[in-house]
Amino acid sequence: MKEGPDIALIGSLIGDPARANMLTALMGGQALTPTELAAQAGITLQTASSHLAKLEAGGLLTQRKQGRHRYYALSEDEVGLMLESLMGFAAGRGLTRSRPGPKDPALRKARVCYNHLAGDYGVRMLDSLIGARQIEMTGEDDLALTDAGRVRIESLGIDYAALRKSRRPICRTCLDWSERRSHLAGSLGEALLTLFIDKGWAKREQNSRAVRFTAPGEKAFLELFPR
Repeated sequence: MKEGPDIALIGSLIGDPARANMLTALMGGQALTPTELAAQAGITLQTASSHLAKLEAGGLLTQRKQGRHRYYALSEDEVGLMLESLMGFAAGRGLTRSRPGPKDPALRKARVCYNHLAGDYGVRMLDSLIGARQIEMTGEDDLALTDAGRVRIESLGIDYAALRKSRRPICRTCLDWSERRSHLAGSLGEALLTLFIDKGWAKREQNSRAVRFTAPGEKAFLELFPR
C-alpha cells in the first residue's frame, strides 16, 4: 500500500553524493555559506545552489541571511541524529568513502555531532552519567535526568531551568557511528560541550569535526566522567 511517510524522498535527497557531502559538512554544527558548501562537495556554486534549494525544500536545511550573505544549517536536531545513524549503518558495513587518515583517530576519540560531543569521549560521558545514576534509561532509547543528575549539572554551572524551557528533549540518545553505541544528545549534550569549550578544556579543530582536549582539560574530563 502506498501510504505512510515518504522515505523515498528523503533517501533521494541524501543519496546524491554532492548533497551527502554538504550535509556531512554541516554536521559540525556551524552554518556555512553556499560557497563553502560547494567547496566541500567539489562542485560549482551554481550547482550547489540547486542542491541546497532541494535540501531546503525537503526540510533538511534552513537558511538565514546576514547582510549580503546566506548561511545554511541543518534544520533541526532530528536531521543530525538521522545522519549520524546512517553513518553508523554505513560504517558497520564497511562502506567508507576513503581510507582512514591522520584525522581518523581524532574523530573517533572526540568530535562534534551537530551540537554535542560524540566519539569515544561522548559515549564515555553518557556511560558515566548512567553509571552514577544521574541519567537513567526509561526505555530502550529513552533517557531522563534524575534528581542527582540535576544537582550535578547545576554544580557545573549549567542552568537546568533554561534546559527545561527548551522545546528540545533535555536528554536523548544518538547512535555513535564510530563506537556503535549511544552518546548523549539533546539540550544537555549541547550544554556540556559548550561548557568544555568555554572552560578551555577543549577546542574545535579548524575545518574538521574533531574536538581536541588540552592536557589539563582531558584530565578534568576523565575525572568528571570516570568509566
